[in-house]
Amino acid sequence: MNFRTDMADERNEKLSPDTDGIECEFINKAGVRISRITVLDEQGEQVIGKPAGKYITLDVKPFGENAEILDGRVQVLADELKRLIPDKGTVLVAGLGNEQITPDALGPRTASMLLATRHLKSETVKSFGMENLRSTAAIIPGVMGRTGIETVEIIEGIASKIKPSAIIVIDALASCRTERLGTTVQISDTGVSPGSGVGNFRSKIDRTTLGVPVIAIGVPTVVDSVTLAQDIIEKNGLSVQLKETDNQKMMMVTPREIDLVIERASKFIAMGINCALQENLQPEEILSVMG
Repeated sequence: MNFRTDMADERNEKLSPDTDGIECEFINKAGVRISRITVLDEQGEQVIGKPAGKYITLDVKPFGENAEILDGRVQVLADELKRLIPDKGTVLVAGLGNEQITPDALGPRTASMLLATRHLKSETVKSFGMENLRSTAAIIPGVMGRTGIETVEIIEGIASKIKPSAIIVIDALASCRTERLGTTVQISDTGVSPGSGVGNFRSKIDRTTLGVPVIAIGVPTVVDSVTLAQDIIEKNGLSVQLKETDNQKMMMVTPREIDLVIERASKFIAMGINCALQENLQPEEILSVMG
């Protein structure tokens, strides 16, 4: 597949419906179109170009146009997350990316709104009437260019100390179409390779490297210029194949309303994670605590 995308459903669109090694399910819930793609085996990995595992995509209202947070979409996200997260144990949430670069700030912004509860003692929790909170920890590991440390090394070090039952990582993604930017959320149980969407591959963060389930959540915020040009050509019925050259600098395209997209998408994902983990709290309570 000669195009760059982190989205499993975009890769699946290029395949025939009966492709061996791939299973698909499509449903609608609370105004959200949900696609569940399962890559079953090595054959499926080869044809779709993604590791074996589950990929769930939620098509939601554009974050750049819609500020509503409690319209049912958050619960859809929470329900899909609960299908992948163990019922018990501490959950470690890591917000990946560079907060100083807006299209890459989804992870840090989301992690900053997580309800971190691991440090709370039972007496303190009871005094606020918030018993039975799920133990949750949140970190923003930063980027290797500033820390000098691989992201997976930071997460691994913390995980070895607090021993979570699962790790959730949030990262910005790349799409192959501009209309997908800020309009979809992808969840997977296959982990993530930080920076892969922009061709800056880092060590993978997954169950193999960390020893516990790693659930990745992301929103597409960029399209690379060659993939975008290829998409425009195909939409006009042409069949020219574009290729990057050695002296060609890769450029990324992002929506002009990217500030709003990141602000609203990060709040949406944070609410979804909080609702999935803190089932004894109402969404309105969680929202008030998040501020």
